[in-house]
Amino acid sequence: MKKLLLLLATLSPIAAMAQSGMVTYEQIVKIEFDLPPEMESMRAQIPTESKTSKILYFSEMESIMKAAPEDESKKEVPTARGGGMVFSMNRMQAENETYMNLEEGTVTEKRDFMGRTFLIGGDQPTYAWKITGEQSEYLGYPVQKATAVRDSTTIEAWFSPAIPISAGPELFTGLPGMILVLSINDGKTQYAATAISLDGLGDNAIKAPKEGKKVSRAEFDQVVEEKTKEMEAQSGGRGGNVFRVMRH
Repeated sequence: MKKLLLLLATLSPIAAMAQSGMVTYEQIVKIEFDLPPEMESMRAQIPTESKTSKILYFSEMESIMKAAPEDESKKEVPTARGGGMVFSMNRMQAENETYMNLEEGTVTEKRDFMGRTFLIGGDQPTYAWKITGEQSEYLGYPVQKATAVRDSTTIEAWFSPAIPISAGPELFTGLPGMILVLSINDGKTQYAATAISLDGLGDNAIKAPKEGKKVSRAEFDQVVEEKTKEMEAQSGGRGGNVFRVMRH
């Protein structure tokens, strides 16, 4: 702990600048699926992970995470066909945003689903973080390891007190410093910072999303479930099967 305090003291000019800035993350989602015997020969054609670049814009009071500009044009949908079956991955992340009011503890998620835009509002989720004391360095910043379990989801985070903003990728916050690396359920979903800028932001860099139908998380999950069942029923009516990985 003394070594950490000494290191933070030497980095105090960096911490003083970290009132606003941006962190670019690479998000990797592992895709797990079971195939019927007649499709096993196509396994190599089906993607096993999805990679996306996202940017978190932050200040002391609020943050917003959205797709990096270079990803906004990536509309392609990997598809594999065979034996009357279709596997497809819908990439609908480009317009998705996660906004947090860090001062008020609220969150607004903008989610596009099946041609409709939703605004999911609610309280900022809380995590029972346990700071392990394990320390390292990442992108030149001192980091500490913390773990948590929430709703059977295991979370491992590396955060930096040298960036004294309690924020992180997507809905993950609540630590005494910016989360730079995050692993969910043993790496099934991962976030890793690839670039950090503490140069400040313009006045309009962070804006809460306004367009879309306002719903609760439970209401949105119900819409997704109903539409998924509807698509499965329609596919079954055509005599085929559809395997999908929906990102929402």
